[in-house]
Amino acid sequence: MTDSVVVADHCSKWYGQVLGVSDVSWRLGGGVIGLLGPNGAGKSTLIKMIGGLLRPSRGTLTVYGQNPFDDVGVRRRIGYAPEHENTWDELSAFELVSAMARLAGVAAGKADQAAKDALAHMGMTGAMYRRVRGFSKGMRQRTKLATALAHDPDFLLLDEPLTGVDPVARVDIIERIKQLGAAGKTIVVSSHVLYEIEALTSDILVIYRGQVLAEGNVYEIRRLIDRHPHRIRVECDRPRTLAAALAREDHVAKISVERSAVLIETIDPDRCYEQLATTVLAEDLAVTALSSPDNNLGAVFEYLTGEGGRR
Repeated sequence: MTDSVVVADHCSKWYGQVLGVSDVSWRLGGGVIGLLGPNGAGKSTLIKMIGGLLRPSRGTLTVYGQNPFDDVGVRRRIGYAPEHENTWDELSAFELVSAMARLAGVAAGKADQAAKDALAHMGMTGAMYRRVRGFSKGMRQRTKLATALAHDPDFLLLDEPLTGVDPVARVDIIERIKQLGAAGKTIVVSSHVLYEIEALTSDILVIYRGQVLAEGNVYEIRRLIDRHPHRIRVECDRPRTLAAALAREDHVAKISVERSAVLIETIDPDRCYEQLATTVLAEDLAVTALSSPDNNLGAVFEYLTGEGGRR
């Protein structure tokens, strides 16, 4: 399979006595791929090895037929948006993205326009001259994605790009990532939340305890996960208004209100997230955080690994 973008052959990575990735063999031919697994499963380690930031402890990994750790030309074909948010907060979004474009090999005379184009693609034109330190979580994620795009890479590695993003921004960012895939870019998107991946692609790689547990069609995994409850926590200015709007829905199994948050337990997370977005807009609610307290893949992994019956 000579046209593979990524070829991992019995690839392992450990940190001292801690195993990050264990004996992974995988080929990626292209398209948009969801890298799915709970926190600590090895997703970020695998992404960093693909991006040339970590060298495998054992085995081999190539990107476009070359070792990304050693080949600068290959690394310049890769755009990487890390999970962490450490950055130069004193810079404006434009200054940050322009600087990152130059570091990725864009000529100094073209970097500013490349930064403007990337920020525009991520819906940040109106805020590009504001300092990053004042940005919301969603604006930070958009800016981070723009830094990955600015040098027009062929291959994007997006590590948890939707963490903490509010429902409206989430829908918009997903659509923008899909547009990049439709334009022909190869994209690996990691997440521990299945519905995020399902909104982007039907092709997934499931990683668990550093190993590839399964790969294939997301809808097969969906049928397993739908058997288990899914909790969603929304922090907003009027939690009782949000709770009242959702309480009557048949997919809501349980709902509770805290001082500044609503905790929802749903049997249909896709419908719940759609209605959350609709309700937030209709009621003009100010959402400050959205998260899933559940590791909603845990029960499926127990099912797949046979561990559930031993607990």
